Amino acid sequence: MDWHGEHGTDHSHMHDSCHHGHAGHSHSHGPRAAAFGGMANPFMPAFHGQFGKSADQTMELTQQPKKRSHMDDSSSWDIVKATQFGILERCKELVEAGYDVRQPDKENVTLLHWAAINNRSDLVKYYISKGAIVDQLGGDLNSTPLHWAIRQGHLPMVIQLMRYGADPSVADGEGYRALHLSILFQHMAIAAYLMAKGQEVDGPDCNGQTPLMLAAQKIIGPEPTNFLIKNNASVNAVDKVNRNTPLHCAVLAGNVDAAHILLEAGASVDAENINGHTPIDLAHQVHSPLLIHMLNHIKQERIRFNSRCLRVVNRYRVMLQFLLCTAIFGSVGAIVDMNSESWLLKGILLACVIGVINLASRNFPGPAFQSLLPASALMASVFWMLVTWCLCATVQVLFTLNATALLYYYIRTCKTDPGFIKATEEEKKMNVLVLAEAGCLDPRIFCTSCMIKKPMRTNHCFACDACVAKQDHHSVWTNSCIGARNHHYFILFLVSLMLMGSWMFYGCLTYWSNHCALHYEEHGVWGVVSALVSCSPWVLTVFLLAFYHTCWSGLILLLQLYQIAFLGLTTAERTKSDSPPEEISTICLPETESIQFGSGAEPGVLLPAALLWPLQTCHHRLDPAVSSWP
Repeated sequence: MDWHGEHGTDHSHMHDSCHHGHAGHSHSHGPRAAAFGGMANPFMPAFHGQFGKSADQTMELTQQPKKRSHMDDSSSWDIVKATQFGILERCKELVEAGYDVRQPDKENVTLLHWAAINNRSDLVKYYISKGAIVDQLGGDLNSTPLHWAIRQGHLPMVIQLMRYGADPSVADGEGYRALHLSILFQHMAIAAYLMAKGQEVDGPDCNGQTPLMLAAQKIIGPEPTNFLIKNNASVNAVDKVNRNTPLHCAVLAGNVDAAHILLEAGASVDAENINGHTPIDLAHQVHSPLLIHMLNHIKQERIRFNSRCLRVVNRYRVMLQFLLCTAIFGSVGAIVDMNSESWLLKGILLACVIGVINLASRNFPGPAFQSLLPASALMASVFWMLVTWCLCATVQVLFTLNATALLYYYIRTCKTDPGFIKATEEEKKMNVLVLAEAGCLDPRIFCTSCMIKKPMRTNHCFACDACVAKQDHHSVWTNSCIGARNHHYFILFLVSLMLMGSWMFYGCLTYWSNHCALHYEEHGVWGVVSALVSCSPWVLTVFLLAFYHTCWSGLILLLQLYQIAFLGLTTAERTKSDSPPEEISTICLPETESIQFGSGAEPGVLLPAALLWPLQTCHHRLDPAVSSWP
């Protein structure tokens, strides 16, 4: 970062804030503390917003220090000021005149520290060539130049210093090592690089705390706790002093988001610290009703799921949920179709069904139950459509073929790998190293959740927790992602479902015309509706189900065909795009490889091409290992 202005106003202030600011950081300092006085970022964005950005990029334009000409009086500057401004020729002049590059200033700060914090790569190279010690401690906190670069978020400087042999395991005066500092200041690109270079994600600082403990205790919010867990940080590690786990730390800090992520990752609610306190005990001490409720709820839920019966239910939950939805739909239809004039009896029976639904939802809560609910409801609806057709209409060959195609394409959509991008741990580390050292650790081509280099037109699905090649969306009706390998099956499933609904309309109308006395001219609309309800509530219920599923499937099908034929975009690309499709930015990668960001296909493709698109089986179009998805 450039530091301009008079030495007494900018650099002296910088100098003081570096040291006195450091001195003000006790062990409990948080990530939002200004590590270098006035040098802290004006805001602390979430991980994805900050990933790969330097401090210069996060400062607003009005906050950028005004540049001034160095040609006026740089020849008279001392070497510290020349280093801060990056005046290489002046620094060379003073060093050649006899200045020792290892000599610290009056506050024990070396020239290499100043060059590192201001991201002066040429000066760092020059000073090290003249004998500067890369791991020399300086400042009130006894920090190395690497520590200063990390606190300021200069990834290129971190890479350069480590190439010259900087040791990231050295601790500063507060006991923090390089990885701990990068987590505290939420510089995730640097943290990813350090872990790729071999730093242990569970490595303790001098106080025995792991990076996950610091993240849970000092940074309110889901990140970087979630980032560390994605990188296999231990959720049950304990510190050396108080034997606290990361969950203890999150509860003590009142960090609800971090506690939720730790609990989902399997953190123990019964672990005791050195004083015999569990996270629930600490939640009572900090007087947090939300944390108390959350921890007790998770504890009771885990106790229930430890029973053999619930383990069996959880193993077969997909089939059981489908059977439950089928039974509920059938019960509702049978009750309203009862040959009884007593609506009180029907109301009582419907209330009983609602009670069963409420009981089931209470005993089987959680994301897994909720995520399967739309898919189970859809299949239960299709099942009763088939039953109703077989009972109330003449079975025809076309309907049988339609029903078979619907079930086939639905199963293929659910079971086919949508194009998950997979990588081994070694490949993940190599991706981080290659992209970081090339200056391309950009969230558009690097997934911070999966720690992989994303091929073009690849998106991360948070429901599947994986990167999907040419992802369109995550469908609640199939409980799976729609991507490069199953998109065509999904299109054909929508077509089959629409045709199924049309057949049901035909069957219901045929049944009503043969079995119900409908006189629209005499009784009007309400008379016809009343006649339909009294004639066969079951058929009317199935008609409404078919109408609902036909409506949403038809709308999605039209949207899909429009996006494929005229936009050349997936739903995810169209939703996330903040700029016109023709705007393309290029990021250069090593070995002359480049990636362009923008529309993946030319708009204006004819509709017949879109209709033929689902039938493409060309290998290069369906292989998620390629770096570009057309």
